[in-house]
Amino acid sequence: MPEIIGIKNCNTIKNTFSWFEENGIEYTFRDVKKDPLTPNELAEFVGKVGLETLINKKGRKWKMLGLADKNLSDNDLFDVLLEHQTMIKRPVINHEGSILVGFDEESFQDFLEIED
Repeated sequence: MPEIIGIKNCNTIKNTFSWFEENGIEYTFRDVKKDPLTPNELAEFVGKVGLETLINKKGRKWKMLGLADKNLSDNDLFDVLLEHQTMIKRPVINHEGSILVGFDEESFQDFLEIED
């Protein structure tokens, strides 16, 4: 069963829930504010999709922390993302060992292998 990872009050997550429900797909949800990813889980995601894909550089937290002006190493970025998981681009969908990041209905269909 796909796991949607994000923040419950995020509009993109709400849209993701709606899409899954409209398509009759059962899912589980993990709110990273209440149940953050472990360092190993985050490292696994980074290994599959990369830091650049996982980090939402357009979000409020990225801007609030002033990270655009800093020249951070990947290790530093990983540590910041681990501490501030609200910076993870949403949604992250974890399904059968694969990861999809971001809201895109067509990508959802392909990722979950749904027939039109």
